[in-house]
Amino acid sequence: MARRKYQEEHDDNHERWLVSYADFITLLFAFFVVMYALSTVNEGKYRVLSSSMIHAFRSVPVNTAGDTPMVVPTPPAPIQKSNLASKAQEAVKQKQREKMRNVAKEILGVMAPLIEQGKVRVLETSRGVSIEINDSILFSPGQALLQPSLIKAMQSIAEVLVPSDFPVTIEGHTDNIPISTAQFPSNWELSAVRATTVLRLFADSGIASERLTAIGYADTRPVEPNLQAEGRARNRRVTILIDSTIPEKRTELDLQGTTAR
Repeated sequence: MARRKYQEEHDDNHERWLVSYADFITLLFAFFVVMYALSTVNEGKYRVLSSSMIHAFRSVPVNTAGDTPMVVPTPPAPIQKSNLASKAQEAVKQKQREKMRNVAKEILGVMAPLIEQGKVRVLETSRGVSIEINDSILFSPGQALLQPSLIKAMQSIAEVLVPSDFPVTIEGHTDNIPISTAQFPSNWELSAVRATTVLRLFADSGIASERLTAIGYADTRPVEPNLQAEGRARNRRVTILIDSTIPEKRTELDLQGTTAR
């Protein structure tokens, strides 16, 4: 009897591994069920969520009929506008250049006799057309009254400029020999009054006042050295600058130097 009991207990211990094996299979099955549940996506909810996010963050149309949202690219409108603006600005500049050439030709025609005498020079600059007139034919020494013989020539220049819309700047220049009179304490006053005298003649001839500017430079901008009489004679001049530059748009800056809004 003792031997049979020992044999039954030994057989029970030998089959206990089945319990552990069954537990392992159960856990493995549960693991695969969980993994499958995590990998399953509700396609309808995903599509609604995706469409909502695209509308909220990109504000562009999407294709909700397909499986993948389709983003419609925005056309490069700002670049096209910039190109059109550049072409329009270039067209305006070309028109301005043509008008300036016509003005220069007319001035050359009316001033031809004085140009041949070397008393007047017509120059083309980056800003437009510059007319240099020797002051010896415009004014008496130390004076700012126009010579009667030159009034008609200056009026002819004004007649050419009246129909145009170009700004006109009259510059007065002297040599470096000081002047000190009751009327002109220095070359600054002399050059400024001479420029203003020409400006008043232009205004009286019909050029709009808002187009006219007078500046006196005294002897600060010589075109020749003031060492010889010939150089000083070249520096005593009145320059009429016809400006073809298109005024730029002004932008206000704040105290930090950045653009003010």
